[in-house]
Amino acid sequence: MITKTNRKLERTRRHIRVRRKVSGTAERPRLCVYRSNSNIYAQIIDDTVGKTLVSASTLDKEIKTKYSNKEAAKEVGTLIAKRALEKNIKTVVYDRGGYVYHGVIKELAEAAREGGLEF
Repeated sequence: MITKTNRKLERTRRHIRVRRKVSGTAERPRLCVYRSNSNIYAQIIDDTVGKTLVSASTLDKEIKTKYSNKEAAKEVGTLIAKRALEKNIKTVVYDRGGYVYHGVIKELAEAAREGGLEF
């Protein structure tokens, strides 16, 4: 009998596997990305104290595209980079959240790099 794979469970397993190696520090915090069907969220987190330093999403007023597509990912990436540079955060560790580095996740990362973040 063929069973259907649970995609959410598989993504969670990948995310746990990535998080064993990727951790944010005060010198190099973690850029965490979450993608839902309707929105994209990005946070810069210092895991030593468990605090979110900077966040951006498609729910912010500065973002014009209100969908979970590549254009919105570019806008969120540039916004998170701008806000991070305002708080003197230049280098981060990219946490793709168990998602494949493709499409929306890739566009957000490239936009953040163009915005001035190094990872």
